[in-house]
Amino acid sequence: MSGINVLEGKAAALNRANVDTDQIIPKQFLKRIEKTGFGQYLFFDWRYLPNGDPNPNFELNAPQNAGVSILIANENFGCGSSREHAPWALLDYGFKAIIAPSFADIFHQNCLKNGILPIVLNNEEVAFLLEKAKEQPIHLQISLENQTVEDTDGFYAQFSIHPYWKKLLMNGWDEIEITLQLDDKIKQFEEKEEFSQNY
Repeated sequence: MSGINVLEGKAAALNRANVDTDQIIPKQFLKRIEKTGFGQYLFFDWRYLPNGDPNPNFELNAPQNAGVSILIANENFGCGSSREHAPWALLDYGFKAIIAPSFADIFHQNCLKNGILPIVLNNEEVAFLLEKAKEQPIHLQISLENQTVEDTDGFYAQFSIHPYWKKLLMNGWDEIEITLQLDDKIKQFEEKEEFSQNY
C-alpha cells in the first residue's frame, strides 16, 4: 500500500444512512480471489438499471462526480456483513477516504487494514458537507498527519484516529509488514526456544 499523508481531491455526497456491505458490493460478485477488480461492481444495484444501463439518478453516475476520491456518507456506513470485499471495492473504484458521522465497527477496521482512511466527523459537520456536495463535488484536503479536513471555502474540522492505525496508514504498511519488521527478534526468539528445548 502507498502511504497517506495529505489526501486532496474531489468529494461526492452519498446521503444515505445505514448503507450495508451488500449494497456496497452485492454477494454475487464475491467469487474473485484477488483484491482487485471489484470497483466495477461497487453499489451495483444503485449504479445500474435492470437492463444494465447506468442509472442516471444515482449520485456517483453524475458526470461531475467522475474521478472523485473522497466519499461523504451518512450514519452507520458499512453495516451488515463483515465482508472485506466492501473496502476492496471502494478502493478499486478510487476512493481513498470516507467521511461519515459513524461507521460499522468491522467495516471501519477493514478500511484501516486495507489503506482507506475512515473519518468520523460530528453530525453537523457531515450534514454541512453533504449539503454542500449535493449538486457538485467539493474539493477537500485531508491531512492525516494533522488529522484535519478542510475545503477551499473555510470549512475546517479535526478528527481522531488511533496512533497505531495512523502510523500504518502514513507509512503504507499492513499488519503483515509491521510484523516482518520484527523479523530479527522473531528469529532470536525461535533460536532461543529451539536451544532451550534441546537442553
